[in-house]
Amino acid sequence: MVLLMDGGARGSGRLAGKVAIVTGAGSVGPGWGNGRAAAVRFAEEGARVFAVNRDEASLAETLDEVAQRGGTAVPHICDVTDAEAVAAMVRACTEELGTPDVLLNNVGGSRAGGAVEMTEQLWHEQLDVNLTSTFLTCKAVLPFMVQAGRGAIVNTSSTSGIRWTGAAQVAYSASKAGVIAFTRAVAVHHAPDGIRANTVVPGQLHTPMVEARLAGQRAGGDVEALLAQRQARIPLGFMGDGRDTAAAALFLASDEARFVTGTELVVDGGMSARCD
Repeated sequence: MVLLMDGGARGSGRLAGKVAIVTGAGSVGPGWGNGRAAAVRFAEEGARVFAVNRDEASLAETLDEVAQRGGTAVPHICDVTDAEAVAAMVRACTEELGTPDVLLNNVGGSRAGGAVEMTEQLWHEQLDVNLTSTFLTCKAVLPFMVQAGRGAIVNTSSTSGIRWTGAAQVAYSASKAGVIAFTRAVAVHHAPDGIRANTVVPGQLHTPMVEARLAGQRAGGDVEALLAQRQARIPLGFMGDGRDTAAAALFLASDEARFVTGTELVVDGGMSARCD
């Protein structure tokens, strides 16, 4: 599969004419995080992207990437754990671009800690960021999709939501497992409305999060050591990045996946298929 973000060319129009909300459309550092890659990839494929992020500077970099490729992206600053802000964000999308055809939820993050070590406050914060944000955006978008009789929702989980991935992060694991169950329920409930809902499940990718946060949490700041640990778990022998997540999300969001709903697409180089 050609990852068009490297070549700067427009795609084949797989999302032509569609309005796509992408949350977490910025990135915590240089490179291809899941949200930035998805926003750019969707724009390459003809979507009018409503790019949502909490940090304005990071979002501006994403908009530059979209503009370089001749795509369309409208920025919106929003904390997606705030119900009122999320409702206002969706209304702004409908006013500026029209009814959203696609909702892609990318906001999330992990914090270290087992059931004994983690504080109750951090537990609740993790559930809010990873799971409640997904609920709030779906809650706000679904009435518009129901009225239109169409829609595709793609929520981002993690392989930590389906198995142990090498570090204790109980709130992250629980919340990402919740994303999968939530998405399945939405898919079945809203199938009669012409709406599909699926989950993309990234594995241990090399995204900017590795340098910005994970290395400090798990390897004493040694980025190369953490990358080596993560790569050793992957049967394919290399790590993907946010562009691989974006490619999977693009398929699930497109009409090519018209008969795919209530399921998960795992993007992990075979890691979760291993028994060790």
